[in-house]
Amino acid sequence: MNKKEVLEIKKQFTPDNCAITKICTCYVNGDKDKVTTSEDAFLSLPEEEEFKYFDILRSTLSGSITKNLENIRFSIEEEKENGKQEMLLKLRDSQLRDRDLLDRFYDKIIASYDTVENYLIVLIHGVYDIPGKAGDGTEMFDASDEVYSYIMCSICPVKLAKPGLAYIEKKNEIHERIRDRVVDKPMNGFLFPAFNDRGTDIHEALYYAKKPEDGQDAFIEEMFGTEAPVSPEMQKAAFEEMLGDVLLDATNYETVKNINESLMEIMDENRDNPEPVRLGKEEIKKVLESSGVAEDQMEHFDAAFDAHIGKTKDVVASNVVNTRKFCIETPDILLKVNPERADLVSTKTIDGRKCIVIAVDDNIDVNGVNVTV
Repeated sequence: MNKKEVLEIKKQFTPDNCAITKICTCYVNGDKDKVTTSEDAFLSLPEEEEFKYFDILRSTLSGSITKNLENIRFSIEEEKENGKQEMLLKLRDSQLRDRDLLDRFYDKIIASYDTVENYLIVLIHGVYDIPGKAGDGTEMFDASDEVYSYIMCSICPVKLAKPGLAYIEKKNEIHERIRDRVVDKPMNGFLFPAFNDRGTDIHEALYYAKKPEDGQDAFIEEMFGTEAPVSPEMQKAAFEEMLGDVLLDATNYETVKNINESLMEIMDENRDNPEPVRLGKEEIKKVLESSGVAEDQMEHFDAAFDAHIGKTKDVVASNVVNTRKFCIETPDILLKVNPERADLVSTKTIDGRKCIVIAVDDNIDVNGVNVTV
């Protein structure tokens, strides 16, 4: 799924567009016990509760593709009988009406989800009558020819409210507040089937992680039968380690700046592309060569790429380049530069010392005080 398709489904979680047929919940305590479960027609809930669930559901589709949201494809083995896909298909097709199936689904999550906190499993079934689109992109609600039936699961931490004092209206007094257990926004979840090319794709699911670096490897393996996606932090670290192996001791500021600028140009050229920009071996090689990496350094490229990125075959451009800041760091100094003005910074040897030189044309602020150079 790309960001446009995610937004199209996300828009369904509003009172005007709601097409959720059923909602089921399971509250799990820190000892992995099912405390309580519920099953309701979504539109039978009190309006206040509906709005709270809408917030949870929209949060499960928040963030960006390849960072918080990952497309996960089932292997051929997992699409066979008794594969991981089978239970998800049965849940969807049952429209969450099979209690035994629901219990087994909750058990799978409880056995594999790694947390010591209490949490709430929220599971919905929805039906979206996909409107057709005219040539100019406008929706034609009377030209629908496909119905997208799906389930979505959200896993939300349940935490004690903060201690404090509260006004007790009945007694007209101030006392210690009652610490309720409050359902927080989801940490993980998924949508199945995926909504690819504005249609049903049972071969994929969309996985959500609020903190991708925390990892839920066992949960992902149990739900989808695949390894966890490589987090943005791991992709960035792998890219930087690869660069270190290629450049070795000949790394210089200008080369690294040029590489950063080349990556930003690629991002800018693909700004309107809803799909994430992926950089494979050949793309990264061209970036390094065009950025001034010497031929003798490029001799190390193939081995460095295979060692650090080869397993995943590519990295996402937005995960390895920061378009908001360009950082220069020493043990005692941290400079944050507008990436578009990295040309203002250079390195020079002055009086026998290596220096970072910053070109200044305007006044500057020092601790909030405007000074002149």
